[in-house]
Amino acid sequence: MRVEIPYKPRKLWKEVIHPALDQRNRAVLVCHRRFGKTVGAINELIKKAVQNKLRSPQYAYIAPYRNQAKRIAWNYLLYYTGNVPDRKVNSSDLYIEFPSVYKNSPGARIYVMGADYPDALRGMYLDGVILDEFAQMRPELYGEVLVPALSDRNGFVYIIGTPKGQNAFYERYLTALKDPSYFVCCYRADETNIISQEKLEEMKREMTDTEIRQELLCDFTASASNIVIPIDVVTEAANRMIAEEEVAGAVSIMGVDVARFGDDDTIITHRKGLACYPQIKLHGLNTMEVASAVASHYWRIKPDAIIVDAGAMGAGVIDRLRQMGMPNVMEVNFGGSAIDSTRYANIRAEMYFKILAWLKSGGCIPNDTDLKSELTVTEYKYTQAGKIILQPKEQIKELTGRSPDRADSLALTFAVPVSKPTEHRQAYKANTEYKLFE
Repeated sequence: MRVEIPYKPRKLWKEVIHPALDQRNRAVLVCHRRFGKTVGAINELIKKAVQNKLRSPQYAYIAPYRNQAKRIAWNYLLYYTGNVPDRKVNSSDLYIEFPSVYKNSPGARIYVMGADYPDALRGMYLDGVILDEFAQMRPELYGEVLVPALSDRNGFVYIIGTPKGQNAFYERYLTALKDPSYFVCCYRADETNIISQEKLEEMKREMTDTEIRQELLCDFTASASNIVIPIDVVTEAANRMIAEEEVAGAVSIMGVDVARFGDDDTIITHRKGLACYPQIKLHGLNTMEVASAVASHYWRIKPDAIIVDAGAMGAGVIDRLRQMGMPNVMEVNFGGSAIDSTRYANIRAEMYFKILAWLKSGGCIPNDTDLKSELTVTEYKYTQAGKIILQPKEQIKELTGRSPDRADSLALTFAVPVSKPTEHRQAYKANTEYKLFE
């Protein structure tokens, strides 16, 4: 029986993308807005599901949030499979099931899911998955959840999206460019003719230069005008090299951002003058264990100060460090008053703008994807009193799937002026109780 799907693919999808995806298990598609990526992606899943001869195939379309996935893709899936006889629709779990060629076995299923509930995917097997707007997804989703889910059936993964800074999507794009097993493409609005020239000019008149570069021209280096730290500044800093002798004698500071919730990380940052060293990540530790790890790291690098976020779990870590005799332990509350209180609404805003000034003056950071992404995501605005205030961390976590722990840890090294102590170190080093950390 022949079933006609009411899909008329655009020229690029018909002549280039769909044929290429038939030949590749991995793909990264960078597409301008209004390219038709969701429609193309859903129909690619339908084609793969219909063609699969294995028992009970399973596929998934995943967007950053379940509500977003339902709003964007679910109706498309219902529409394009509407002519399939005897299909089953599960509106609560958001999947459709095709008739099975095997007795007593489900047919091929296509799920519409959100990356905000990664545990829903754990334990599943998948024959293929499409990740839409990968940059906004939880970072653990790909390696911890999807790779194992795809391994049993040698499933495919196609990553699609529009640039939103140099983040995980950008890194995946760069990796794919170097790997011949990937199909990679980047389609700009001024090249595809999908949007008419007249409409394109109209859109440009209503958009900022940054929005044009990002949304229409697929420019990963575009940065929103209210971003505290522009992408190009972070990129330059990550590519910079600073020799140890160049920072000899500079003030050495340790910043500790203590995990607030179960899925957050505790991050330890060591900055010495213009050099920021690779960060240490701790996960799932209690306050006593975090304090011990911080103390151990202190005796390895012997910084001039330890600055700890006093919020939530941080207070316990601070108390324990002082109890252990750690010198020059300072506490900072991100909502506390700024040193320059006439310009900044709180110290968190002040610290981030100090990072910006430091980077511009020649600061060097590790070439770490997560740190770079977190530094370039935070936005700012002005209060009614004309003071600078940053986007709330809870909002950042909602947008990116994680708390900006790495960026906050670096920010703590700029919280207060620190000078090199002359008396602390010898006195505390003589205390034999803590020599076990050396």
